[in-house]
Amino acid sequence: MLSSIYLSVTPLNMVLINDNSKVLNIGDLMPSFSLHSTDGSVIDSDKLDGSVIVIVFTCNHCPYAQAYEDRLIDLSDQFEEENVQFILISSNDAEVEPEDSFEQMKEVHQESGYQFPYCFDESQDIAKAYGALCTPHCFVFDEEHILRYKGCVDDNWKDPNHVKNHYLRDAISSLLNGEEPPVQEANALGCSIKWK
Repeated sequence: MLSSIYLSVTPLNMVLINDNSKVLNIGDLMPSFSLHSTDGSVIDSDKLDGSVIVIVFTCNHCPYAQAYEDRLIDLSDQFEEENVQFILISSNDAEVEPEDSFEQMKEVHQESGYQFPYCFDESQDIAKAYGALCTPHCFVFDEEHILRYKGCVDDNWKDPNHVKNHYLRDAISSLLNGEEPPVQEANALGCSIKWK
């Protein structure tokens, strides 16, 4: 799959990323983290025990991330009884994007109805360890914390009714059925992470 980076000329002067992690490869072990969540808890990756663990790098301000909020909630609800754990992480520099501050993250968490942790990677060390490039960027691990899928949620961020490839959903379903995901890599698409 060809990777590319585009400079998007928009009022927000966003950089649009269409690429994937070159840090983590399929089959790699989940990089460890311990991060504060907007619900007041601390999420320790070494203690996660889901049958499937979905890590999504996202943020508040990005229109791509916003477009996928409801879809991520729906997926979490769909797989709730299957012990699939969703963890959202924001790594954006809040000095560059004030909307992505931890306090603003708490507000978004409450307003959106997230039933999963929304963590702040203030140091940006975790995003770097995963090779996260944009928001959203998904990483799916099996119960042994082995990476089995990385990339986008699906192939149509604008309209959920016109999605043809449900990459994230299909990866989760396959792992729950003891199968390999039909697609293991699909370029993440979204606003670049705002690095310090």
